[in-house]
Amino acid sequence: MSDRLSEKSLPKLPVSVLRPGYDRSSVTPGIVHLGVGAFHRAHQAAYVDDCIAAGDSDWGIVGASLQSASTAEALDPQDGLYTLAVRGSATETLRVIGSIGRMLVAPRDPHGLLDALADPSIRIVTLTITEKAYLRNAWGDLDQTHPGIVADLADPAHPRTAHGFLVEALARRRAAGTQPFTILSCDNLPSNGATLHRLLVQFAALRDAALAEHVATVSCPSSMIDRIVPATTDADRARISGALGVEDAWPIMTEPFSQWVVEDDFPAGRPAWEKFGVTMVSDVRPFEEMKLRLLNGAHSSIAYLGLVAGHDTVAKSFGDPAIRGFVKSLWVEATSTLPTDAGLDTQEYVRELTERFDNTALAHRTAQIANDGSQKLPQRIISSALDRLAAGASADRLMLAVAAWICAAQQRGTVLPANHFTDPLDSKLAALPSGQPAPDAVRAVFDLAGFAGGSAYRADLEAVTSRHLDALRKGGVAAALAAFSPRGETA
Repeated sequence: MSDRLSEKSLPKLPVSVLRPGYDRSSVTPGIVHLGVGAFHRAHQAAYVDDCIAAGDSDWGIVGASLQSASTAEALDPQDGLYTLAVRGSATETLRVIGSIGRMLVAPRDPHGLLDALADPSIRIVTLTITEKAYLRNAWGDLDQTHPGIVADLADPAHPRTAHGFLVEALARRRAAGTQPFTILSCDNLPSNGATLHRLLVQFAALRDAALAEHVATVSCPSSMIDRIVPATTDADRARISGALGVEDAWPIMTEPFSQWVVEDDFPAGRPAWEKFGVTMVSDVRPFEEMKLRLLNGAHSSIAYLGLVAGHDTVAKSFGDPAIRGFVKSLWVEATSTLPTDAGLDTQEYVRELTERFDNTALAHRTAQIANDGSQKLPQRIISSALDRLAAGASADRLMLAVAAWICAAQQRGTVLPANHFTDPLDSKLAALPSGQPAPDAVRAVFDLAGFAGGSAYRADLEAVTSRHLDALRKGGVAAALAAFSPRGETA
């Protein structure tokens, strides 16, 4: 296939393919997005595309990759265009997204990214950089020893980290008399805006006290985002390109469901996202907790139990009757920790989750979800477990997810391929003695990951996790799940 998806080839696409209905040459940038991966292109970029199509032409996106050049290499020859394939179990809609005007690769051109961030037309910076890129230590504060932080403090004009780019850009805008941009985190972190704000102020304080005072005035609203986006495969590329009649080097697969809840605090202005289904609120925390504890917690459980049981996708793992039943009882445990006075419809949310996990059209790999467990499990599982114990209830099902993570991590290189999934703690996990008794292994992992650090309930969580890990080692997933009776109590 010789032709490539581009502005030139747009008119050649089949009439069934949705495409930008606006003049892209008239769009000006108003947003810089850090971390242009699949999720951003399936979620925020689609919402912004809707806004531009409705006439908000000054909110185009400048995309920036902080590490890999792969997205830019795929999209640059396509004039920033790509296909979003929205797949249900029985239907698929293809839509070409045009909201990303240009791509920058920070390691290649840090000055170009700083110039874009300092441009007065940029009023919002959004981020999907993953939890680990926030560079926190075991206590949740800025890891001042991280090589990227050390380098950015030594040479602010050539930053490597998101912290370095954002703070240096804010310093340049302050010097030029330009209003600060709003910084909107879209990563799966509790109170992601407040967390990012605290880290940026801590970083700025290491540079200059006056700069820290300025950064402290910058708005960092929190947000909650929800859409399942599996990794694109070569088969996906071939199939989508065939449907288009032109080559798309990196189409994005996603599900019909999409949710975005945003704290409405944008001093420099924002697109009219609410016209296209975005929920603008004063407090995002209840929605965030529901998503982290019900969707993400279940996702992690499905992934780690699925890996140990030999299931390679969410649909296959959730289709296992024993795992499916376990997840439904897990939802009961987690739901009990959510606020009852915040207007959350947890029953409807769980019904939607069941439908989404059953979507066989999305080959959402368990190994993809399994990445970075040490960073994800504290907010997805541990926080719910601690709340359960504090209320005098058990956390047996919740802690099986942690035991399954430990078991799956230890199976890499034997039952599972060596690099089947990765974690920031891999080098330290690999240094633990092999064949440790379950209590010793669990205690060591809790120490490394900082799970339940400082909590009076840590020993209780360790004991439950050890029991589950021992069952997984001896009899696999079936034995671990058999420990639970149909009525929901531990046998």
